[in-house]
Amino acid sequence: MQAADDGGAALNALVRARLAEEGGEPAAALAALTDVSSLAPGLPGVRGRILEQAIQAGDLAAARTAALRLWTAGDRRFDAQLVLMVDAMRRSDWKAARDIMAGRGDKTGADTIARLILPTGNAWIDVGAREKLPERHLLAANNRTRPEPALALQVALVQLATARTAHAVALADDTVLTDRTSQLVGLRLAATLDRAGQRDTATRLRGKIALASGQREDPMLLLPDQPVSTPRAGVAQWLGLLADGLARTPNGNSKVPLLFSRAAFWLNDQDWAVRATLVEALDRNGQRGDAMVLLDNDRAALPPVLAMRRAELVADAGDLPGAAKLAEAAAAGDAPRSLLVRLAGIAGRSNDPKAAARAYERLEGTLADGADDRALRGTLLIARAELLLQADQWDAAAPLMEKAVALRPGDAAVLNFAGYSALERRKDVKQSLARIEAAWAQEPQNASITDSLGWAYFLTGRTDDAVALLEKAQRGEPANAVIVEHLGDAYWQAGRKFQARYTWRAAALLAEAEMATRLAAKLRDGLTAATTAP
Repeated sequence: MQAADDGGAALNALVRARLAEEGGEPAAALAALTDVSSLAPGLPGVRGRILEQAIQAGDLAAARTAALRLWTAGDRRFDAQLVLMVDAMRRSDWKAARDIMAGRGDKTGADTIARLILPTGNAWIDVGAREKLPERHLLAANNRTRPEPALALQVALVQLATARTAHAVALADDTVLTDRTSQLVGLRLAATLDRAGQRDTATRLRGKIALASGQREDPMLLLPDQPVSTPRAGVAQWLGLLADGLARTPNGNSKVPLLFSRAAFWLNDQDWAVRATLVEALDRNGQRGDAMVLLDNDRAALPPVLAMRRAELVADAGDLPGAAKLAEAAAAGDAPRSLLVRLAGIAGRSNDPKAAARAYERLEGTLADGADDRALRGTLLIARAELLLQADQWDAAAPLMEKAVALRPGDAAVLNFAGYSALERRKDVKQSLARIEAAWAQEPQNASITDSLGWAYFLTGRTDDAVALLEKAQRGEPANAVIVEHLGDAYWQAGRKFQARYTWRAAALLAEAEMATRLAAKLRDGLTAATTAP
């Protein structure tokens, strides 16, 4: 009887675990899977799932226990190896860390992820163990036809950590930086050289970092330059860089960057770049709440770029007024342009015209006459015009839109906005139609622009063309109430009144107050001049 009871309880816990996993609640999934493991210890695959959920939840103790059980049982999977290495390094057990790193070899060379970590991990473990020439692991890995500058700079960091400053200085001077990763490592090396009293070398190295010249636009480069001088900090910064790079891979798996950044954070939670990388990995994995917690704990001391990221997460969570205030605080003082651009984006979403106007004015004050600045000025003109249109000030908005079109005559978004804004107010329909057609020719798969063109055809009497385009737009954005209402109006105009009423009912499920009132009138009386969509 007890076995049956345990079986039912295990099944119930398994269902709870699956629901929590699908709901993006790793802590709840971990608790349920732990119950499953206790009730049905031999159930295949449970230990692996416990490890995965523990990593997602940030529970190092549970991750270590699961990893050790898998490792001891002969399941030498990479995430278990990484967790056990992190645990050993946190305890300064260099022998255990070395054994773990050697415990899962890849003779075929197919395990690319492991090969990215092993040389750097082994080098820093040897630094902790006070071995001679710890950089030999990195030198062996970089002994190829095309050496990687990022690994060469890791060698210099290891040499500084072992008090061989002259070697590090020579390597910093000789290495040519060729990619984003090497330049990011170069900044860490420059900060470490500064700490070692080698300011001239640090200055020369920073001078070779193209990404650091002028205004820094890359969010990672806006973070404080932090030195790297301990084994834990060394492995953490490298894992963080790998996580950042993997997250930028198109269509990549979100779990791998999260694994790397979580391991990096467990090793060094004081590294701002590591924290930033973990925030992005969590958000990408659907764990926005956990990402916000990372930026809440030390919010008074957050670097401005992370304070701005916090504001964006707050906005994504729905608190737009609160996000606008946080964004203004993050961009206080002499903020770089990239932060002002992000401030403008948040303020524009905030439904606070005054906050948006302040943000646009600050950003506009940074613009010059270069091509990139002219393009940004066009975007700002459209944003300012949108604020005026929301206040029903067409005469003030129209000149701004004309200036934007002049600055960006080939920009589909600008053409569509200017054309549709005029069209919905029945201003210069011929020119508006031409602009929307030009926008659609560039982006025929864009549902918003397709809707604009379909509605333009509706207003100019081309009903059949309107229906075809609006049906396409509705397939692209079926939850867009504006598109659905437009399609219903076009159906009615085409004599397809049953479909029109069906479509209006669908739009009513999505509509806000003003549209809902208009739709109710259409469902009662049919389409009239007064109830036609704007």
